Amino acid sequence: MSSNTTHWVLTFVCVDKPGIVHAVSGAVVTAGGNITESQQFASDDTGRFFMRLQVETNGTREAFESALQPVIEKYGMTAQIDLVGRPLRTLVLATTAAHCVNDMLFRQRAGQLPVEIPLIMSNHPDLGKLAEFYGVPFENHSVKTEAEKKAFEERILEVVEANDIELVVLARYMQILSPELCAKLAGKIINIHHSFLPGFKGANPYKQAHARGVKLIGATAHFVTDDLDEGPIIEQNVVRVDHAHSPAELVAIGQDEESRTLTTAVKWFAEHRVLLDGARTIIFR
Repeated sequence: MSSNTTHWVLTFVCVDKPGIVHAVSGAVVTAGGNITESQQFASDDTGRFFMRLQVETNGTREAFESALQPVIEKYGMTAQIDLVGRPLRTLVLATTAAHCVNDMLFRQRAGQLPVEIPLIMSNHPDLGKLAEFYGVPFENHSVKTEAEKKAFEERILEVVEANDIELVVLARYMQILSPELCAKLAGKIINIHHSFLPGFKGANPYKQAHARGVKLIGATAHFVTDDLDEGPIIEQNVVRVDHAHSPAELVAIGQDEESRTLTTAVKWFAEHRVLLDGARTIIFR
């Protein structure tokens, strides 16, 4: 490949049938492409086929898409073509906890997270200085009443439309989104929450976990649906703890896991490594 090479990432989802890999590979060759990475999976549960490719080509996007279109139509594929490494337009929602927001902003600035964050929206002013430090615009909106919550969600949709937002991240945003907003942004909202074994809900879960002497804590990143905390899981991590850890130490350990897990999930999503298969995800790491 010459210095004019473009590196594409392609994803395909369709009903599983014979000949898909051969057809896609042939189309890539026809377009003058060279496959540099290939992953695929056929789901026995849903009968669907999933594929992710990275391809180098000297041709134009139009020529590349033209070569692939007959295959996409033949197999009824849901397909996506994007530039490898293109920063994904990402809106961040936050409350008062800084750890997840700070981790995302730091890794984005360090070139470790392929996202572009045009705005952070919050229902508290606490993280305004953090956003200012990273040079990211910040909006604070009260959501204490139903009318305020509705107005805030309307503002979210305005921002999504005006900024071509491709992903919304709930970086410890501690408010329940309406079913209407979840439906409009289905497959584009990622949430993070703690994971304790056993589970603890309500106020101060770390104190509850300490009182019960938990041995494992962790975090779960998942897609947001109108079924609270039941969306398809993208990534999970756990860490072993013991009786010697204080509640404050459990909080620190848990926040580290939350930050790591959320950032990983966002990175995979931005790299088009996360594909939905009903109530679960296919992750091409």
